[in-house]
Amino acid sequence: MNSYPLAPLIAVVGCDGSGKSTVTQALQEWMDARMPTRICHLGKQSGNIGRQIARLPLLGGRLDKSIHAKAQKAQTEKGPGLLAALVIYAFSMRRVRRFRRMMRLRAEGNAIIADRFPQLGVPGPMDGPGLANARQTGLVGMLARAERRRYAAMAACSPDLVLRLNVSLEVAVVRKPDHRISSLARKIADVPLLTFEDAPIVEIDAEQPLEDVLAQAMAAITLRVECTEHRVAA
Repeated sequence: MNSYPLAPLIAVVGCDGSGKSTVTQALQEWMDARMPTRICHLGKQSGNIGRQIARLPLLGGRLDKSIHAKAQKAQTEKGPGLLAALVIYAFSMRRVRRFRRMMRLRAEGNAIIADRFPQLGVPGPMDGPGLANARQTGLVGMLARAERRRYAAMAACSPDLVLRLNVSLEVAVVRKPDHRISSLARKIADVPLLTFEDAPIVEIDAEQPLEDVLAQAMAAITLRVECTEHRVAA
């Protein structure tokens, strides 16, 4: 008797400005013609919230700079203070809730296109733990260990396929002029280092015309799905 796998889980990863949202939307429309397909955004949305704060009148810019400074400090050897650690952990739990919702949708028979995907190997803004540099004592240490356990559990549910959209800093800055250049540079440096357990990764030059990016993504998904179906049938 054959055992049937879960519906495909495709992760689309890359720096801001690599076209993840555009690509995931187009892939969802294409895949949905073959099987029910849902997009699940697994980012923490902390950057979007920060940019919304920066646009507030009067104190917005000052608040945004203060938040950014605290976030930068959290990545240093000294690590975050308690208040910053609580905020970072809260955003991580937001990702955990989104991940659990994604897994429920998949269990219901939906194919999933994940915009971003949590990983454990590279701490920081590219979907890694935010408290990796936190001190390991007291309440901050408890939060850091709890966060790492959450990320380890999510990372263990590796995608069937990862589409890595690669883009240069120059292009990312043009596409995302409201983002900090230092943040974009950090993400672009981290993107090639990302691994997702044993998931196959397809490298795509996201500076190509959109139709070429989509053609490569669709070909990779088709090949992966057909290979899976062939193994199950055998």
